[in-house]
Amino acid sequence: MKPVSAWGRLSHDLHAVQVLTDRTAVAPVLHTHQPGLAYGNGRSYGDVCLNPNGHLWHTSGLNKLIAFDEATGRLVCEAGVLLRDIQRLFVPRGWMLPVTPGTQLITVGGAIANDVHGKNHHAVGSFGDHVLGLSLARTSGDVLQLDWTHTPDLLSATVGGMGLTGVVVTAELQLRRVGSTWLRTETLPYQGLAEFFELADASEHDWAHTVSWIDCLAGKTARGIFMRANHMSAPEAAAMPSLRAALAAQNHKAQGRPLRMPFVPPVSLVNGLSLKPFNVAYYQLQKFKSGFGVAHYEPFFYPLDNVQHWNRMYGPRGFYQYQSVVPRARGQDAVQAMLDAIAASGEGSFLAVLKTFGNREAKGLLSFAQPGVTLALDFPNRGERTMQLFERLDAIVREARGRLYMAKDARMPRDLFEAGYPRLSEFKTHRDAGISSAMSRRLMEF
Repeated sequence: MKPVSAWGRLSHDLHAVQVLTDRTAVAPVLHTHQPGLAYGNGRSYGDVCLNPNGHLWHTSGLNKLIAFDEATGRLVCEAGVLLRDIQRLFVPRGWMLPVTPGTQLITVGGAIANDVHGKNHHAVGSFGDHVLGLSLARTSGDVLQLDWTHTPDLLSATVGGMGLTGVVVTAELQLRRVGSTWLRTETLPYQGLAEFFELADASEHDWAHTVSWIDCLAGKTARGIFMRANHMSAPEAAAMPSLRAALAAQNHKAQGRPLRMPFVPPVSLVNGLSLKPFNVAYYQLQKFKSGFGVAHYEPFFYPLDNVQHWNRMYGPRGFYQYQSVVPRARGQDAVQAMLDAIAASGEGSFLAVLKTFGNREAKGLLSFAQPGVTLALDFPNRGERTMQLFERLDAIVREARGRLYMAKDARMPRDLFEAGYPRLSEFKTHRDAGISSAMSRRLMEF
């Protein structure tokens, strides 16, 4: 038994950990050591990846690439492979994962289980849209081969299914072609939510990647920074000599020491003294850098990956992330109400991300992404004070008929979960009875 935490560091409960290393021997381990749960790289924020006082099947040893078709971009790999390793191998060869979240330090299995989304949902959907098939080990000892033609129901339950239908052993993914490692970007400051939605709507047709940082402490006239980007073609990149120097600098930086939070401070560094100055400084700096630019894909997509253990800055009590999505028709009013509730509470977040999702339905029965607008916020754990704020935010999301993201959640009430995921009863028919998590016991009884 050893203590295991999720990325939010809210708990350090003991788990019996079995490290999976041989993809041909996964099913016997599951059959012998249950009830259990798959655990990838631990980047989920709440309790979706935890099974306190029970078994965890650690997939870190399932880290092999199996096959790749250079002509079609089809990749077969084990579930413990990190997205970063796929990106760094294949992007220079002209292929990229179509969808990645704000960190590439997650496993393929975790990306499937949480059906992660990125900055390009309006263009290509979520991760599950690019999963062609997978092998799924069940605690019965069976290993099932799933694809959208022959087993669409179980595959729909597995994509976004929080690891509760079995353990993904291998997956076949469709990569997409890219012309270079570089992006042409535009950074635009905005004032007010109406201007944000105007920018988002105007960008959907011509820009593949869009995202916004918002200052949740700015009051009624919410201000923020809107960022959008497209991949540069190979001729475009080659025609810019300055990119060669930038690439050399990027390589030098990658070979050096990354930044790191070396220890857990006795109190959260995110507090009333630091939040407002940080938000003001960040807004002014990004406003100064507004306009067109060029960026390497890694710092644009994964800005925090170069800061090791950044989650430690929230102190010994850890932190929560609260991410919701609400339908577009109610989006502006709901987001403004949430910002008002945060301002009234005296709490705040400087990792505040606002983005629209495209008008497409996800493939997973319990996938988070749906047409609408999503707001993601980080809050230090201040106990009851934080819980009271979340109850107010829950009421806003519930009234707007939205939902919360289970990959980020650690305390969602069951009624909000059931209302937000109307296909829950269908999903339950596909559950593996030998798999359980802290989240499933909190929201689904076992």
